[in-house]
Amino acid sequence: MLFTIFATITVAGAVAAMSLRNLVHSVLALTLAFAGLAVVYLQLGAQFIGLAQILVYVGAVAILIVFAILLTRDAEATPKFIVDRSWKSSGAVAIASFGVLAWAIHHSAASRHAVPPQPEATMQQIGNGLMMRFALPLEIIGLLLTAALIGAVTIAIHEKQETR
Repeated sequence: MLFTIFATITVAGAVAAMSLRNLVHSVLALTLAFAGLAVVYLQLGAQFIGLAQILVYVGAVAILIVFAILLTRDAEATPKFIVDRSWKSSGAVAIASFGVLAWAIHHSAASRHAVPPQPEATMQQIGNGLMMRFALPLEIIGLLLTAALIGAVTIAIHEKQETR
């Protein structure tokens, strides 16, 4: 029951992110979809993926997108349509494609085979791997996100000085 509720919230957030005209509202709806997906992961027993979803996507990427939009948007520009008026037909094609793929997967021979048991990895093992083996790539990703935010601020300041 809870899975269905959070899956519906996730899908509703994703649909709202695609269909809202205001860019800031779209990003906030995308953040809702990210958070809903994290809760679904946590309910399915994938604690590391759920917590990483919260930390990386909700806590970093979504906030970075919000800051980038707020710092670089033009306050005097008229709002433009993000989605074309034919989004309803595109949605129908997407739903039909999903239905065909779901039917094909359900009736394929691969879905009838027994799934081998997955190796058990604890949060501590994953954390040790990230902090020891993958510490450098993790720090590089942090620097990349920081550089993107600094770049957005620099562009916003440069554009404001040109308009004066």
